[in-house]
Amino acid sequence: MRVTTKAGLLCATILGWAATSVAAQVAEPSQIFVLGTITLTADSDESRGGTTTSVTSDEVLRSNRTSLDDALRVAPGVQVGNTGGSRNERLIHVRGFDRFQVPLSVDGIRVYLPADNRLDYGRFLTPDLAEIQLQKGYVSVLNGPGGMGGAINLVTRQPTQPFEGEARLGIEAGNRGDVTARSGFLSLGTRQQDYWLQGSYMRRDSDGFYLSRDYEPRPQQGAGLRDNSDTDDSRLNLKAGWTPNANDEYVLSYTRQTGSKKAPYNIDQPIRGITDAPGPGQSWQRDWTWPEWDLDSFAFYSHTELGGGYLKTRAYYNRFDNLLSAWDDASHSAQTERRAFDSRYKDRAWGLSLEAGADLGAANTLRGALHYRRDKHRSIQFSQPGLGGGADPTEVSEEKTWSLALENTWQARDDLSVIAGISYDRAEVLKADRTADDAGLPTGSSDAVNWQLAAIWQPDSRGEFHASLSSRTRFPTLFDRYSTRFGSAVPNPDLKSERALNVELGYGGDLGPARIETALFYSKVRDMIQSVPTGELNDEGEALSQSRNVGDGTYKGFEVAASWELGDRFGLVANYTYLHRDISDPIRADYRPTDTPRHSAYLRLDWRAMDNLTISPSVEFSSSRLSESAIQPEDPAQIAYTRMGGFGLANLDAEWQATEQASVVFGIRNLFDRNYQLVEGYPEPGRSFFLTTRVTF
Repeated sequence: MRVTTKAGLLCATILGWAATSVAAQVAEPSQIFVLGTITLTADSDESRGGTTTSVTSDEVLRSNRTSLDDALRVAPGVQVGNTGGSRNERLIHVRGFDRFQVPLSVDGIRVYLPADNRLDYGRFLTPDLAEIQLQKGYVSVLNGPGGMGGAINLVTRQPTQPFEGEARLGIEAGNRGDVTARSGFLSLGTRQQDYWLQGSYMRRDSDGFYLSRDYEPRPQQGAGLRDNSDTDDSRLNLKAGWTPNANDEYVLSYTRQTGSKKAPYNIDQPIRGITDAPGPGQSWQRDWTWPEWDLDSFAFYSHTELGGGYLKTRAYYNRFDNLLSAWDDASHSAQTERRAFDSRYKDRAWGLSLEAGADLGAANTLRGALHYRRDKHRSIQFSQPGLGGGADPTEVSEEKTWSLALENTWQARDDLSVIAGISYDRAEVLKADRTADDAGLPTGSSDAVNWQLAAIWQPDSRGEFHASLSSRTRFPTLFDRYSTRFGSAVPNPDLKSERALNVELGYGGDLGPARIETALFYSKVRDMIQSVPTGELNDEGEALSQSRNVGDGTYKGFEVAASWELGDRFGLVANYTYLHRDISDPIRADYRPTDTPRHSAYLRLDWRAMDNLTISPSVEFSSSRLSESAIQPEDPAQIAYTRMGGFGLANLDAEWQATEQASVVFGIRNLFDRNYQLVEGYPEPGRSFFLTTRVTF
């Protein structure tokens, strides 16, 4: 993993495998599908300023981090968690910003769920990726709307040889020795004189995970295998590229991602069919599963040289099909009660992005970008499907989003670059919950002007210093605007954007034998979207709430990462992040930020014990964090929290290079079987083992 402030000038590895003498081979830059990147141009290694962390495929393989949240959990500035509750989705926070404020893209095309954008990062597999790009704080306006607190981009591979391939088989086991997951991956590619082809397929089938032996069993959850933690995920990626000359490239791409999952229950709350009835302040947990969580993307990419400039295009059609099933009880065997339903989302998106740039004299490079996207959300509800209940009228919502951006890079001196950018973004709801017989809810819109400024100073042999200032927004989702939350909320069609002012100072360079990367950051967040009690009651006498732009907050801290080469056989890498968040709410005076620890750190040693064997112990630390308590006060203006304890996890992995083409990776996660929780009532996995064989050809 590396952090860069200007790619090609600062490419230090800061998280694992920093020293090539003790590291497994790292994916060559040419293996990255360059047209799918968001921080690199197609013809150079120049970045837009700010701090970028990159994770390569080999780094992911070495520690068996097969899902996106796990791959980024040891990156500086990143905290992972889960939502808890009936969804139990895996989360990533970037310097305190969540999944709504940090857009996710695959090969530069945003993955966006128009209904609520509740992305589950545990559904995104990593083996077919050449690189994971993570931008923190400063995000170029050329990348389109969003990017309020950063951006994540999953970059797939492209071939470099006339014929190349890779195959992997892996197994995982729990602390009882039982095999809990099986995975397979196959990649094939060819590069010829004027075209290339690339295809890959992977699948991971997991029975779930085992809890720590220190976990104390209770009626909701016994010892051993975590109930309802099983998942099944796969991804197919196909690409065909035409390269008529050394500068131009045109690519067709198809990606299909499928998933199914259940959601573990809270171990402290009542479950239908298992525990006694709820006590005061409690309620039954929801019995939800997701038999389908599928994504498709058809895309066209191009890069064309035009005299002294260039033109890049991305055109795409995305589909998202999701099925949420609610059951009568925890047995998940019947759907006959009034609370049982099947909720199907069928979402579609069409989009086009254009980027052009040219040199304006010897000192200025001007770039411009235009983004357009149209989303269509269809919600189909089946009530009591076990009794043959038919579908309710299909609700349709449509939204269009577009952005126009300009960015200029000025080479003020040989050692000083200044980058300035501005954009105008607009999101407009065209239809809201409309059916064939109903005109639907009132529509709304929001717009925003975003801007940014960065300076990069590179004094001779003294590393690189950078400073950046940016003001970015994120648009509300359809859920924010219109969801009634099962009759407990009032829609707000004219909800406005959230905004963050991000400031960063950073340095990267060599200090003696160590490579250091560090950043000091501060974000002022305004108009945060929060649920506010309206003071009214619904027909059942329950308090109503509404999403409004009422919150403000500050996110501040610093991160530092270092790498050392300790002789020919040892390499050491470490990072530390300090994050302090403060959020104010005019209604809930006791509102506090949750899910992010104030201190987190990672330390790893790579020891080349033999010429073909590398052993790597590592530790990851996290201080305590707040979690919303499972039992909340009856007064909606109050909120209760539980402080989850801090923890330290020890890991050990090793790679044996059996031959030039074949290797075996094996290791242990949570070596001492620590029992810990990120969210109240949801224990994390105990000790686990993994073994992966890899063959390249």
